[in-house]
Amino acid sequence: MVASEKAAEKAAQKVAEEAVIRARAPITNTIGMTFNRIPAGSFLMGSPADEIVRQKDEHQHKVTMSKNYYMQTTQVTQGQWRALMGTDPWKRKDDVNVHPNYAVTHVSWDDAVAYSKKLSAKEDKTYRLPTEAEWEYACQAGTNTTWSFGSNEKELGDYAWYYENAQRVSEKYAHQVGLKKPNAFGLYDMHGNVYEWCHDYYGLDYYQQSPEKDPQGPMSGDYRVVRGGSWNSASRVTHSASRRRNSFDTSLAYFGFRLVRELD
Repeated sequence: MVASEKAAEKAAQKVAEEAVIRARAPITNTIGMTFNRIPAGSFLMGSPADEIVRQKDEHQHKVTMSKNYYMQTTQVTQGQWRALMGTDPWKRKDDVNVHPNYAVTHVSWDDAVAYSKKLSAKEDKTYRLPTEAEWEYACQAGTNTTWSFGSNEKELGDYAWYYENAQRVSEKYAHQVGLKKPNAFGLYDMHGNVYEWCHDYYGLDYYQQSPEKDPQGPMSGDYRVVRGGSWNSASRVTHSASRRRNSFDTSLAYFGFRLVRELD
């Protein structure tokens, strides 16, 4: 088989695999939030030593997600926030475009947890922030490249709102969700747009002793993890393994979140 035929076969196989993944039925809740089923499995969390955008806290290690879970296909929007909480935390704040379909911002980790608890009580289901491992597993979507779509930075603008196509062109705000291409799990804006709060405390060396099965992060700490980068982030900050931290009560124009819904 010639090289071109092998490449075509590999591409066709990738399309077929993505079709199977996307065929898993999504669920939509009472306020219009859509969740895709993320299958259990194992992956390499963190980045390899030769990754050019690697940071010192990205030690690569094997992680197993032992259970299926549902991940919200987009970041929580202003409309979804207002529908449940009845408030506008972004009101009279800088760097905001107001629209129901734009990612909610100016919400702290505590705010995001309060939202998930209220939604859980409303629907009698379990909604929560993803663990850092759940987030990265869902972001990678079966890949082991710099980003979920590959390692070619020139393609990043097709998948992410980041410095080059947002802040640099004076669009200094979180954008409408779902406008960019999704990853293989059907999740939008996992790279860029807004940083996403995760459940975990941040630990610089946590990856060195992290349990392989369903890691939950350190038991305590001064900061919580945020993932994914944002509209004002350099490209290197948006890669799948990139880790950042911030205090619980931080609420900025580039901080938002998405939720996990546990299986019934």
